[in-house]
Amino acid sequence: MLSLFALLVGFSFSGTMDIGANMPAADVEMQATDGSSYALKDLKGENGLLVIFSCNTCPFVVGGKDSEGWDGRYNGLYDQCKQLGFGMVLVNSNEAKRANGDSMEDMKAYSEENGLKSYYVLDKDHVVADAFEASTTPHVFLFGKELELKYKGAIDDNVESADAVSEPWLSEALMALRGGKKIDPNETKNMGCSIKRVKKSE
Repeated sequence: MLSLFALLVGFSFSGTMDIGANMPAADVEMQATDGSSYALKDLKGENGLLVIFSCNTCPFVVGGKDSEGWDGRYNGLYDQCKQLGFGMVLVNSNEAKRANGDSMEDMKAYSEENGLKSYYVLDKDHVVADAFEASTTPHVFLFGKELELKYKGAIDDNVESADAVSEPWLSEALMALRGGKKIDPNETKNMGCSIKRVKKSE
């Protein structure tokens, strides 16, 4: 069951690329908090790549008064990805909030404060988010060995508390994909704040 917080505060259906589609914008270079630049294709592991659109400012990510948020689960997902042979990257596409909490300097501080293990990259002008048709923070896309989309949507069914999760969709998708089993469900509803895009002039 979706958490009450998610239902009341934010909700978006994962109406993006189809399952089985090839990864878009795989060659786009993005600056990371470690000082280097990477394309998504460079970050894949032996069995694929987990891409999560995220940020430093959304309560669905960082939590709030009534919710712990999802970012406290990122390092656990990284550990699982590493164990199962997947790469993992967090992508910040909030171009309209670069001066309000989502700049590279803010990303570096956030990464250090939270001890993030995964790569954290800045998607300039939300080029990659647009290619993915990503809509929220967080928004999950799991790709297989050939960078074909295998799962998309949410991390799990409870943003408020990790202890209250009853449907760990992403974790189960990782295990199923590694084991060569069917991912069911392979699409769930992503929940979060909208990605803060810059409106382009006509």
